[in-house]
Amino acid sequence: MLNIRFIFKMLGAMFIIETPFMLIATAVAFFSKGSDFYPLAISSGILFAIGCLLYFIGFRANESTAGRREGMLIVSLTWALFSFFGMLPYYLGGYIDNITDAYFETMSGFTTTGATILTDIEALPQGLLLWRSLTQWQGGIGVIVFAVALLPILGGGASQMFDAETSGITHERFRPRITQVAKRLWGVYLGLTIVLAVLLWLGPMNWFDAINHSLTCVSTGGYSTKNMGLAYWNSPYMEYIITIFMCIGSTNMTLLYFLFNGKVKKLWRDEETRWFYAIVALATFVTMAWIYGNGMVNNLETAFRQAFCQVVNLLSTSGYTYVDYLQWGPFFWLFSMLLMIICGCTGSTSGGLKVGRVVILSKNLLNEFKKQTHPKAILPVRMNGRVVSSEIVHRILAFVFIYICLILLCCFILTIDGMGFEEALGSSVSAVANAGPGLGSCGPMYNYAAVPDLSKWVLSFAMMIGRLEIFTVLTILLPGFWKQ
Repeated sequence: MLNIRFIFKMLGAMFIIETPFMLIATAVAFFSKGSDFYPLAISSGILFAIGCLLYFIGFRANESTAGRREGMLIVSLTWALFSFFGMLPYYLGGYIDNITDAYFETMSGFTTTGATILTDIEALPQGLLLWRSLTQWQGGIGVIVFAVALLPILGGGASQMFDAETSGITHERFRPRITQVAKRLWGVYLGLTIVLAVLLWLGPMNWFDAINHSLTCVSTGGYSTKNMGLAYWNSPYMEYIITIFMCIGSTNMTLLYFLFNGKVKKLWRDEETRWFYAIVALATFVTMAWIYGNGMVNNLETAFRQAFCQVVNLLSTSGYTYVDYLQWGPFFWLFSMLLMIICGCTGSTSGGLKVGRVVILSKNLLNEFKKQTHPKAILPVRMNGRVVSSEIVHRILAFVFIYICLILLCCFILTIDGMGFEEALGSSVSAVANAGPGLGSCGPMYNYAAVPDLSKWVLSFAMMIGRLEIFTVLTILLPGFWKQ
């Protein structure tokens, strides 16, 4: 039987730790004398009050009976409810007067998808712009990781919640306690954010824009403070800096921790990391050759920069508005969908299948071809010199199957709701991969404002499923999950 009291306690703790983030945006609204001060202040009060109430209800919960089911349910409810309470400042202030749109915008933020329904981003006050960026920053490394790192009251439930939220094939515990792991990952994440903010401020951005873009770049989220996105500044320096940090955000955060502790070889010896940067190099060359060879860009350096920035933008699932890649023709449309599906490394802030899974499946496929001529041969799949168990390979095959099925199901529903095939396919891939822009009227220079309400709810659900790597959310929908 589910430990309901424990679930209430953990949800209450999550709401309590979320409150300071909203209060930071409230403080900015107060000092900037924005009209968003009261909506943010009221929303902070509601969030904190409900958090205290839930924590009080579950205060005496027996943590020893909490297991994986409680962990999965807490994580799923946390992301769904955070998006509900996170939308309150938009809705209460009248900046987004539709609950569907407000929820879509907030879920897109927390899942670092970067898809937006806003037609005039610059009309938002500074407090709300910062809150919008903070949702992506928390979602990048995971709201549970923040909680585990900062709240000792999570106690014995921390491990189950951490495993249910963290992306990847396996989770490396490089410290004996999960709280120690979370604190070190959080430290790396915060450090990268601060460094990027300073570098952007040294370029064309003011402090406010630099901070917001550092929050949404390291998290590979893609929200901007400008309607034109990164194109607003037209700065090669900024584009290269942003692209480099998108690459860093797409790298396994645990390996970055070892890198900053002087263990450089550990990062480069990682096979998935080498594959990721090889894909970046190859995709950049193909894109540059395509746009330069077809006369879409006349300058070689500009062709390289646009190709490099856009390829990393898609692979990292950041979703920044940089160039209108729909002008690059159907070839690149298909190429962009492929990049959005592959994405970055396991344990990073990016979405998608992850390079590690693609590498293991590729090696497994090669072994199947070899077995056609040598049926009795024992050909294990190896990753980083170690044999990958058949259980993990089967789990990855199941993940890829349900991943593709989810995209197709989402696409079917969107077309039934009246969306065109091009928009439905692009939006479905983008939502499940947490990539942001899609195709057609949902492309990089457009937004999701015109998408029907039902489709927005479907896409919001797909974003959450994709961010939590499918099984965590879908498992709680099965009848067997609720049986004793």
